[in-house]
Amino acid sequence: MLNSPGGADTGADTGADADAVPGAAATLTKAAGPPGPRAPAKGGLGGLRGLGRLADLRNLSLLGVLAVLAVVGGITKPDEFLSTDNLQLVLTQASVIGVVTVGVTFVITSGGIDLSVGAIVALASVWATTLATQDYGFGGILLCAVLVGLGCGLVNGVLIAYGGMVPFIATLAMLASARGLALQISDGRTQVVTVKPVLDLGLRDSYVLGIPPLVLIFAAATVLGWLLLGRTTFGRRTVAIGGNPEAARLAGIDVRRQRLMLYLLSGLCCGIAAFMLVVLTGSGQNTNGNLYELDAIAAAIIGGTLLSGGRGTITGSVLGVLVFTTITNLFALNNLQSDVQQIAKGAIIVAAVLVQKGRSTS
Repeated sequence: MLNSPGGADTGADTGADADAVPGAAATLTKAAGPPGPRAPAKGGLGGLRGLGRLADLRNLSLLGVLAVLAVVGGITKPDEFLSTDNLQLVLTQASVIGVVTVGVTFVITSGGIDLSVGAIVALASVWATTLATQDYGFGGILLCAVLVGLGCGLVNGVLIAYGGMVPFIATLAMLASARGLALQISDGRTQVVTVKPVLDLGLRDSYVLGIPPLVLIFAAATVLGWLLLGRTTFGRRTVAIGGNPEAARLAGIDVRRQRLMLYLLSGLCCGIAAFMLVVLTGSGQNTNGNLYELDAIAAAIIGGTLLSGGRGTITGSVLGVLVFTTITNLFALNNLQSDVQQIAKGAIIVAAVLVQKGRSTS
């Protein structure tokens, strides 16, 4: 785990957020015994309202960043950036990594990490586009991508929850293995999709009220993720084990099973994202999903999800994805070097982590 069960910051970070149900904090308080003099300030109604205001402030800040980027784009490339085609492109590009980020947000909220998401996307896309799989048509490609994602998530979950492996090591091993297997299956070649219904899903004729189908899938994943994390027992348990796994265990939560389910969820999101990427590119290749793990983790962090666990927000993660995607689009439209783009992303990540550090110690 990335946080110690009894760390000083754990109590302050556990519980309420825009997408985290306050019940988790109450569960931990009950398990840990009678609260000290400062407990009401941290877990009481006033503390929850304070955390809620911080969450709203984070989201408003990200919306402000998006507004600034829109103004910059409107000034530098008004005809191109503000066009309907470009806005559709930005949302479509954000959709694939966005679905991955939803799953990663759950894992990080629980105090874990998943470095293998990009490699899982690559493996699922390659496996789903082999000639044998394409013989089963649209359903075969979709089912294969989802099953491969779930299978990889299952391996990660079993190794971490029941094998006692550190999440960083287990998912790093999966990263290497999945990339290698994807290269072996594809033999380093791009596998072109010939199934017409899959290709048609990426065409303009398939848009619903001007919205690309991939964006609708992303929106559905966002809403379901928000409900799951913020409005269900599953979400409260996720927050609880991220804040203090030992207290969560004493409260009756099956911590190992919960962690297994979380990595299964992450794998499922990767499988769905792999299918979306196949639709978007019309092919499967072992280089798909390159650096997705870094982009997803970065988006979750700048959105307000605590890297040490105990606090997560789907809304913030989605806004983080949109910020990074918009930056990439602006750099591309203005023909700026990719290295400058990476520097800008790195600066944003550092700033977000420093802000989180300041709040947790205040």
